[in-house]
This record gives sequence, C-alpha cells and structure tokens, in this order.
Amino acid sequence: MMTVNFIAMGKLKEAYFREACAEYQKRLGAFAKVTVKEPEPADLPQEPSRALIDKALEREAELIRAQIRGGYKIAMCVEGRSMPSEELAARLENMAGNGISAVNFIVGSSFGLAESLKRECDMRLSMSPMTFPHGLARVMLFEQVYRAFSIINNSKYHK
Repeated sequence: MMTVNFIAMGKLKEAYFREACAEYQKRLGAFAKVTVKEPEPADLPQEPSRALIDKALEREAELIRAQIRGGYKIAMCVEGRSMPSEELAARLENMAGNGISAVNFIVGSSFGLAESLKRECDMRLSMSPMTFPHGLARVMLFEQVYRAFSIINNSKYHK
C-alpha cells in the first residue's frame, strides 16, 4: 500500500475546509496510508519586501524538508504542469509499479514555495491557472488524489 503524504504550510482555519479534507482523507485511507503534516508558516509583516518573502520561504522550505521521509516529491505550484485526473492516476500507478512506496504532495504558504525546494522536487503540479483560496485548493488536491486512486482501483466514484 502506497503512503501519500500531504505537507501543507499552516493549519486550515475554516471548519468546512477541515471537514472536507478529513472526508477525503478518510476515503483515501481505503487505498493508501495517508499522513498530513502542517508546519507553521513564517510570520511576515503586512507588506513584506521581496527579500523578507524569500527568507521566509527558505525557512518554510527547511520545515517542509524535515517532514519528508523519502519518496516522490510533488511541488504544488502555479507554474507547474496541469493534467487530467486520468493522467495523475496513471502517474501514481506507474510510481507504485516502479517501486515508489511514498508520494509527497507539498503545498506552500500564501507566497508559495522556495525555488530551491521546487528544484528538489520530482514534479511541479498545478491545479489550474486560476487562483483559489488556500483552503479550497487543499480540498481540491485531496479530492483529486482520492479520484486518482479511485480510477486506479476501478471505483465507481470517477465517471
């Protein structure tokens, strides 16, 4: 059974996003071992300079790196590649077939992820070119990973 790690900066504030993520995490548990890690994002002033943002992103990258225990690393970022659900499913299935036992989905804070961390990842994935609230994007990621495993396992969820 593959391990799927969601490493996302910060806890979800809204109960409805937490509940939706918990529901998909529960469903995904039928197909994979799931962990969620939520390191605390760096504290920044209201209008931070680019230098402050870059320094904060590097600190956050260190916190994220500390949560990764091997496996395939996927950086969730706007400049990443978007793909249909079926392709994500095929990639996850290929990973498992090639002996990869863990996949890490990495979600940054409101300023994203440090470029150094993105370079260390095996893939950059984008949900959409549109901008979504952080909590909603996390729900969408959980749902898409659950959908991918449903496709792999020929579940009726994906139509």
